[in-house]
Amino acid sequence: MSGPLIIGLTGSIGMGKSAVAAMFADLGVPVFDADAAVRAMQGPGGALVSEIEAAFPGSTDASGVKRDDLGARVFGQPEALSRLEAIVHPAVGAARKRFLKRHSAMPIVVFDIPLLFEKTGLFEKTGLFEKTGAAGIDHVVVVSAPADVQRARVLARPGMTEEKFARILALQLPDDQKRARADTVIDTATSLEATQNAVKRLVDTLNSGCKPGAAGE
Repeated sequence: MSGPLIIGLTGSIGMGKSAVAAMFADLGVPVFDADAAVRAMQGPGGALVSEIEAAFPGSTDASGVKRDDLGARVFGQPEALSRLEAIVHPAVGAARKRFLKRHSAMPIVVFDIPLLFEKTGLFEKTGLFEKTGAAGIDHVVVVSAPADVQRARVLARPGMTEEKFARILALQLPDDQKRARADTVIDTATSLEATQNAVKRLVDTLNSGCKPGAAGE
């Protein structure tokens, strides 16, 4: 195989994906965080600020994109959301390519993509990101937890409501369908140590060139 093995890391809201991404990073695996890339490009002096302002007048100020304001404008508005995605997605794809080039000598890299399934509409590993021109995914990891654990985590977040949680869930592929499409499922309903061990086993297995089974199950 030419270049690193690419892990596509995903999971619904409240499943613990960010924590698992940090565990990969702690093991020395480079992680491309799509959300972090977007935040940087929408922050003060960010590459996308002027383009977003032109498309959504008044949505930016000296601090960059006013994310809450912009989110309110596009949430539940398919046309507005499509306009925003047409600005953001190509830029993220280009950033992902640069990341992959920087880490081309690494055995494994992680693409942390919250809406990996939802935004591609494709579940085949080859050509998964054809729309943005990025490299394909070799191994899909889904971070998961039982629905009651997910709900408790999400509703504990500041400003979260049952209504908002329901709207977010409606935009995400159900967890059981994500699990069915995963190469590996990482269960975060266990202890932190157990989850860390599951991530380490997966990294060790992939580094050894063996085909892994389900981790943390």
